[in-house]
Amino acid sequence: QVQLVESGGGLVQAGGSLRLSCAASGRTFSSYAMAWFRQAPGKEREFVAACSWNVATIRYADSVKGRFTISRDNAKNTVYLQMNSLKPEDTAVYYCAAPEGPYGSSARWHQDSYYAYWGQGTQVIVSS
Repeated sequence: QVQLVESGGGLVQAGGSLRLSCAASGRTFSSYAMAWFRQAPGKEREFVAACSWNVATIRYADSVKGRFTISRDNAKNTVYLQMNSLKPEDTAVYYCAAPEGPYGSSARWHQDSYYAYWGQGTQVIVSS
């Protein structure tokens, strides 16, 4: 059974940093794209970042470019999201996601329909 488990969320002041982790089990995702999404209260889930299996291709939402960095350790089947210069509008539940297979264009990475597996989410709260 595939499981994605996020960790690393918490409460941080504006301008601070957090590092989220997503550990996958039940399947090796080392050859798949992986992504982070987030959902703020009362809003739809939105794309944050995604990367190819070798991080040669990376995509970011405009709202996080220059502040967030996605990375991965394929040996650990884990993907990370380093979040710097956090803003109150970054407050959300953050989810990692993995597709069913290592196929499909990176042009679809921002679509949550591209992904078959989702974690339970980790809460990030940024205070002003």
